[in-house]
Amino acid sequence: MRKNAIALLTFFVVLAIVPVRAQESRYSFVRYDANRLHGDSTSATFAHFVQRWNAVTQSGKGNIHIMHIGSSHVQGGTFPHQVRMNLLRRNPTLVGPRGMIFPYSAAAKCNNPADYRVHCVEKVDLCRNVYKEPQVELGLCGIAVTAHDSTTTIALVRNEYQADFTVSRLVVLGYSPDGVVPRLDVDGQLMMPHSCNNALRSFTFVLPHSVDSLAIVLPCDSAQQFHLTGVYLDNDRSGVSYHSIGVNGAALNDYLRCPWLTRDLSMLQPDMVIFGIGINDAAQPDFDSTVFHAEYRRLVDSVRSVNPRCALVFITNNDSYKSSGRGRRKKYVVNPQGEVVRQVFYRLAEETDGVVWDQFEVMGGLKSMMQWQKAGLAQRDKVHFTREGYQLIGDLFSDALLKAIERKQP
Repeated sequence: MRKNAIALLTFFVVLAIVPVRAQESRYSFVRYDANRLHGDSTSATFAHFVQRWNAVTQSGKGNIHIMHIGSSHVQGGTFPHQVRMNLLRRNPTLVGPRGMIFPYSAAAKCNNPADYRVHCVEKVDLCRNVYKEPQVELGLCGIAVTAHDSTTTIALVRNEYQADFTVSRLVVLGYSPDGVVPRLDVDGQLMMPHSCNNALRSFTFVLPHSVDSLAIVLPCDSAQQFHLTGVYLDNDRSGVSYHSIGVNGAALNDYLRCPWLTRDLSMLQPDMVIFGIGINDAAQPDFDSTVFHAEYRRLVDSVRSVNPRCALVFITNNDSYKSSGRGRRKKYVVNPQGEVVRQVFYRLAEETDGVVWDQFEVMGGLKSMMQWQKAGLAQRDKVHFTREGYQLIGDLFSDALLKAIERKQP
């Protein structure tokens, strides 16, 4: 039995290391030599994170919370989930709660990460922070679905079995102007919340046992509404949780307009925040790097208000192109803002005691996106990656993060 456990542990560790090494000879345009975290040797908050990491991974007690926030690169789920699983393969006995999620595909034409499935038959209204005037008071997730006029059931089903993401505790975030209180359907049995915190707009459920699937029931009658703004999947296990927060098309100001963002951050208490917002900001014709810098500082202030020692990782924008025209006449020109935004991230890291993962440089720099597309790693829009491309990005980033942690080992 002991030999099997050791063999399994070795297998998972190898899985976490091999992907990047195996690709080094395949993609000559990727700057593997540049794949590192810049500033990790001097950042006090990163050193504090490594201390926390060591304490949890060596003792097997406690929890580490890493939050990755961005736009479509994050909402799609492939990039952050690749990082999540690489970290957990390195520490297979420390699979913490799955953490904050959102049931994106409860709404029509809204894509969902692949590691959990969402089913909802009833029609719900969607509200995102990218809307000019959001009609819902949004939180950290930057998105909401509104149930109305009938009992709405949103089923959540675990779809990742390489790690134990079963749930024994769940927090529903949201509010109802009509006093609607959510229920939970577990194995066909309806449960009321064990506690309701109206000030924090949260409803907590403690399950009788761990489950792979459950359903949130929003019992709205005629003309009633419930605005669901997030779901926290929890359990009693120690370990590492990697929370991914993303909204398609979101820019910095879109998150800053979410009035309940800090409340949700307080619940997560992140030990590290990975910032991947910026690709949509830099695509705007009136992009102003000074405004971009100032808005990032405001977002950093929100994070540091709940954890002053939170480690910050800034991911520079990927190389990208802008499009004009339609159909066969559609033309693509390289977005020159990549280098400008890159310098802002380095400045932010220096000012906030953060570190930088230079995705722009690792990709190969300006115009490298064309090579990624030719290799089947990027989509035709030359902004987004394919599934294989996002997996490679996830492997590269997790490799840089783990190496930075290892360099600080005592």
